Amino acid sequence: MADTPGVTDTEPTLEEQIAAYQREFQALDPQVEKIVSALSRLNRRMNVAYGRQTAALGISNAEWEVLKALVLSGAPYRLGPSELAKRLGLTPAAMTHRIDRMVGEGLVTRERDESNRVRVIVELTPEGREKWLEAMRLATVFEEDLLQDLTPAERAVLGEVLTRLLRRVEDAQPDAGGRLSDLD
Repeated sequence: MADTPGVTDTEPTLEEQIAAYQREFQALDPQVEKIVSALSRLNRRMNVAYGRQTAALGISNAEWEVLKALVLSGAPYRLGPSELAKRLGLTPAAMTHRIDRMVGEGLVTRERDESNRVRVIVELTPEGREKWLEAMRLATVFEEDLLQDLTPAERAVLGEVLTRLLRRVEDAQPDAGGRLSDLD
């Protein structure tokens, strides 16, 4: 691609992207586009950074999501596979595949529920909890560095504004919490 005149392998700056969009679509609000494009790029880059951190711990982002869902469920950190799939926006088959890998890695256990032998329970292991804690430690350092230039008041305002935007999207797209397709 770099051999093509005028084409580079680097992503255009936000300003270059907005100028190109305005050239092609004059009705574009550059202020709105700058916000949504910056959020999109920030999300992408943060996902890459988190992926590098989890990879350094020997887990994937997909496995991190399962660990997080189990921790968020509260002690004793147990959920059924269908509940995990629903929370992560995955098909049951994709969830089964993910759980199989994680059982093999010692991050979770999968056992029949003693009170209902038809039901299966996925539970966080001590090793899985330790991986989650270590990922949180790494993420905290990264996130503090990311926000270091913001005052506590700016952080509070940014948090409130982003939460309002998130609520608007969630209200307009209530089914958008999951994935459009299974990623693993």
